[in-house]
Amino acid sequence: MQRKVLFWSLVTALGGFLFGFDTAVISGAEKAIQQLWHLSAVEHGFTISIALIGTVIGAIFGGIPSDRLGRRQTLRWIAVLYLVSAVGAALAPAWVPFLVFRFLGGLGVGASSVTAPLYISEISPARSRGKLVGLFQFNIVFGILAAYLSNYLLANVGSHSWRLMLGVQAVPAIAFLLFLFRVPESPRWLLLHGRVDEGRDVLRLIEPETVDADVAAILASQAHSAQQSGSLFDPQYRTPVLLAVAFAFFNQVSGINAIIYYAPRIFEMTGLGQGAALLSSAGIGLINFIFTLLGVNLIDRFGRRTLMLVGSVGLIATLGLVARAFYTQQFGGVLVPVLLFVYIAFFAFSQGAVIWVFISEIFPNAVRARGQALGSSTHWVMATVIAFTFPYFAERLGGGHTFAFFCAMMVLQLVFVLRFMPETKGTSLEQTNRTLVIH
Repeated sequence: MQRKVLFWSLVTALGGFLFGFDTAVISGAEKAIQQLWHLSAVEHGFTISIALIGTVIGAIFGGIPSDRLGRRQTLRWIAVLYLVSAVGAALAPAWVPFLVFRFLGGLGVGASSVTAPLYISEISPARSRGKLVGLFQFNIVFGILAAYLSNYLLANVGSHSWRLMLGVQAVPAIAFLLFLFRVPESPRWLLLHGRVDEGRDVLRLIEPETVDADVAAILASQAHSAQQSGSLFDPQYRTPVLLAVAFAFFNQVSGINAIIYYAPRIFEMTGLGQGAALLSSAGIGLINFIFTLLGVNLIDRFGRRTLMLVGSVGLIATLGLVARAFYTQQFGGVLVPVLLFVYIAFFAFSQGAVIWVFISEIFPNAVRARGQALGSSTHWVMATVIAFTFPYFAERLGGGHTFAFFCAMMVLQLVFVLRFMPETKGTSLEQTNRTLVIH
């Protein structure tokens, strides 16, 4: 693997680290914020969810600057959003300014989930694209772990320790912004905008032996796209659109965010005390980290589809057993926590490692940014729906029915993978597009 490509990918994947850190860091500050500004339950919930609202909006519109300004310039603006959000939230004198700065951080998260995988997929050689794009997801879970650790270390540092918890994110945000000045523009974006010589120079750094063939293949793909309508929802793009929406949908109806956000509540439903909350957070974060790393290292060897098949079977088994435990009320002490840890392992190894890679591969160059935005926004809208509705359904329907629903969705996912999901391992983006786009 070219060292330069690895460096560019690692720099871009820092957006994933900040994504994970920004998402998790609020957990250490939320109680102090509620007490400081005397927030009601509704105001408190809105304060925690404002970043998620920003994330949805950032994901929906993240493809626009990626296409117009370029991938690299968009990533720089994302770094600025992270930096302004971290400093602003840490220094916010009142509740409303705090909401504004957290919303800006959410915009950065949403746009990052579009642009970072998009950029890495466009600079990566086919043989190592899965591992390199997977660095983004790996850095998300690394950022979550780092936020938990940072919150723990800063918890008792003065009466305003929550401000330090939020403000420390400025350090990786500054590093992200500075390193991005050593990253070139995506060669496919350059070629798409007629800057052929610049695109060729970047491709020569990536794959010097095949640069002429790569340029010819990219230009041919773009020439064909130019003959078609530029709308993402034109009939020729039906297959990648359906694949992206279905993949993002199944990612969230697995129940992953319900389990990550509400693990202590779920554990208490099984009769465990509040002391399990810390264990659940640390255990889920650590297992997520380890098995995402495993998935990223295996994705180019065994393929995206294989990881999804193994993961789907594991998710069906663990969710089915959790549902059974709730139906029978036979929890056996730590049975449900152990099953959920195994569930997290299967999810991280499959959906967690594959989603950003797969969606970034299946769209043609001309509409890749918009396709990535569609998949990402579907993911975040569903994440919001699941996170907001889980407590209601868990209370009204009980744990058995709720987890049985997640299990049934994973059965459908297995059918989807078996019948519709193509393997994209080891093929160029242009080769993949030729098999998926209707000509």
